[in-house]
Amino acid sequence: MNKMKKSGALLLSAAMSVALLAGCGSSGNDEAKGANGSGSGTADNVAKEGFPIVKEPLTLTLTAPDVGIQNWDNMKVLQEMEKLTGIHLKIQNAPKESFETKKNLIFASGNYPDIFYAAGLTTAEQMNYGGQGILVPLENLIDSYAPNFKKILDENPDIRKSITAPDGHIYALPVIEFNQPWYRNPMWYNGDFLKALHVTKLPETTEELYTYLKRVKDEDPNGNGKKDEIPLSSSPSNGNSLRDIRTWLLGAFGIYEEEIYVDDNDKVHYTPMEEGYKDYLTYMNRLWNDDLLDHESFSQTAEQKKAKAQNNQVALFSDWNAYMTKGGEPSMDDPMFLPVKSDKVDKPAIAMNKGITPGAFAISKTNPSPEASMRWVDYIYSYEGAMLFNKGPEGVLWKYTDKSTLTKEYLPVPGGGDREEYRATITPNYGIPAPTISLPEIQKGLLGDFDEWVANETQTKLIDNGARIPFPTLFLTPDEQTEVTTMSADLNTYVRQMEAKFITGNEPLANWDKYLDTVKKMGGDRMAEIYQTAYDRWKKS
Repeated sequence: MNKMKKSGALLLSAAMSVALLAGCGSSGNDEAKGANGSGSGTADNVAKEGFPIVKEPLTLTLTAPDVGIQNWDNMKVLQEMEKLTGIHLKIQNAPKESFETKKNLIFASGNYPDIFYAAGLTTAEQMNYGGQGILVPLENLIDSYAPNFKKILDENPDIRKSITAPDGHIYALPVIEFNQPWYRNPMWYNGDFLKALHVTKLPETTEELYTYLKRVKDEDPNGNGKKDEIPLSSSPSNGNSLRDIRTWLLGAFGIYEEEIYVDDNDKVHYTPMEEGYKDYLTYMNRLWNDDLLDHESFSQTAEQKKAKAQNNQVALFSDWNAYMTKGGEPSMDDPMFLPVKSDKVDKPAIAMNKGITPGAFAISKTNPSPEASMRWVDYIYSYEGAMLFNKGPEGVLWKYTDKSTLTKEYLPVPGGGDREEYRATITPNYGIPAPTISLPEIQKGLLGDFDEWVANETQTKLIDNGARIPFPTLFLTPDEQTEVTTMSADLNTYVRQMEAKFITGNEPLANWDKYLDTVKKMGGDRMAEIYQTAYDRWKKS
């Protein structure tokens, strides 16, 4: 197909999609009705406390990504919320994989849902559509109709700073997960290999790690008589090769994050230009040359990597838990990776989860009752609401054993089967960035021995070793965002391509200075300057 025909087809497809979305707008309410109009959507219809939220039934449209397991209308959690609040939701889903496209088409169409739920609204999108008046500013609604969320902001000023745009408005509520410290999935050792090689003390330095990986390659820890062991394996994540292990190995050279981080002296760094990043590339090239890094790491799928692990070939890998890659049942025999350090630093840099994912809940200008919508979502930021959306209604998958202490126990999965798969059929908060707060009380009584072990591994190997947030969640100004977006497209592609070339030896590290000059010309220094300005502004706000 020639370029002209292809462009015409794309334009026709976009036009048809916009036309189809014309039926996906608000629930028959124009902007003039808003919060001051008449009828069931007005503020007079909304109770400021207690349930139901509205005195007369109210229908709101909600757009969200869908993981494709259950029709949201049949989810017990949303059915319970309708009974509790008096608000009926008209759900407009799109598959998770294509939701970004749907979201863009919605904003282009001018026909907006009343609520954006788990829409992953970036800070740039919030600034753009908030500035255009499409997204409603939420700060006054929070003060008047969201006591649970307001309490969170009052107790955690950094959250307010991180979700407030440069124009002073809050356009979206976040996911808050302070009790999940992992920046990315941890790396895990294959415990069978450790046992076979009589390793009782995990590597603490890059040299000790190299020695261990070399032993895996040479000493047949899987015992099959073949040299088929793979010391370290990775697979591209969203096209980003090595992302699942990069953060942990960068840390050995004092680097907290793969793009932007701030050091202990409040200086912002652009990682791909740092000397520590060059040291990381040098070490990874050494692993590659000695066949200790899987040579399919830049091309294989996650499933292919798992197949190797389940064939008992892989010594070190990344996943949410080790058994999810190795297969079988959860095991305390596969220890979490202890971050190692090189001889260039005094301690490893360990990145910790920011605890905030922006853009989880927003209200459009055509919403007939922003007040009711805010009260609806505020319930999810309470213990009771977070419990409902996280675990489902009491009596389905869990029950209280002592409600006074919030102690619970799991119930058998109805009909048998996997607990998480069943949970996905009863709550929308599965596999998407949905608004919530993760509280330790939710898990009280529900954590088994394996969960306690993982928590201890996390505490002793990450948190106690000085894990910290590399860079806060913050907004750029529209001009800053435009400049960063323009630079990032080509810069990120170049940096990732050169990472692969340096590691595989297709580009000798002797050409580092040439690479550095190219990165500078493409805007590397400017990236650090922009984020330094934004960080200074955030810190003072």
